Amino acid sequence: MRKMKQTFNYRQKMIHDPVKSSSIFLDFPRFLDIGGLVEQDFILMFGEVIAAKFLEKWPTVYKQKVLEQSRGLTQSDDLQNLLHNAEGTTEVENGWDSDMSSILILVHLLPPSPHGRKRPENLSARQASEHLVKFVKTGTSIQGHLDGIAERRQPYLLAVGTQRSVIHKYFIVIDKHAIPCKSPGSLACFDELFKAHFVFSTSYDHDLVNVYNFLQTAIYEIDVETTKVNPRVAELRARMLR
Repeated sequence: MRKMKQTFNYRQKMIHDPVKSSSIFLDFPRFLDIGGLVEQDFILMFGEVIAAKFLEKWPTVYKQKVLEQSRGLTQSDDLQNLLHNAEGTTEVENGWDSDMSSILILVHLLPPSPHGRKRPENLSARQASEHLVKFVKTGTSIQGHLDGIAERRQPYLLAVGTQRSVIHKYFIVIDKHAIPCKSPGSLACFDELFKAHFVFSTSYDHDLVNVYNFLQTAIYEIDVETTKVNPRVAELRARMLR
């Protein structure tokens, strides 16, 4: 941890260098076997106050607000299952835990925008959720999962467990590498996933950009004035901040 702290400035220059950035995990392989290094770099970038905001605000304020706002949406089976699990009233078979379900409800509130002429049709919120977190059963080869990635995706969580509500380990998958999350909890792991975008200077997945922009500007309060957001994001942020 100390060595990684001492090499932070060098690593930041490397990450922003188009030639050197692809070898970040070769030069700093400890990211791949020691949890907490993403958090440490993020704190060095933004400070402890900003780093703590999501885990402070989501359980106490935003989780409930997300549930309230989602009741105005068309109630698909997928959304209803997420609501049941998020509220903790009845556990839907093979559903995510309460915290992860609440985050995936935010994907329904802020679904993907069209991609323009190349892909004018919208990805569904359920499909976009697959870009945020993927589940594999305990015993599945992590390296096999990484080797099977056919196209470059932006960072996502890989959840390993006996079922979606019983996850034993989370990894952040980025550039066919798996970074172990420090915490076993889904909320803290999602917090790490968000932070990894800044630590490795990676753009948001196009189909999740509305979700990440909302979190960035409403909860983490990073670059609020300079970040251009979708009108839907601005509207939800205004409703939530009342």
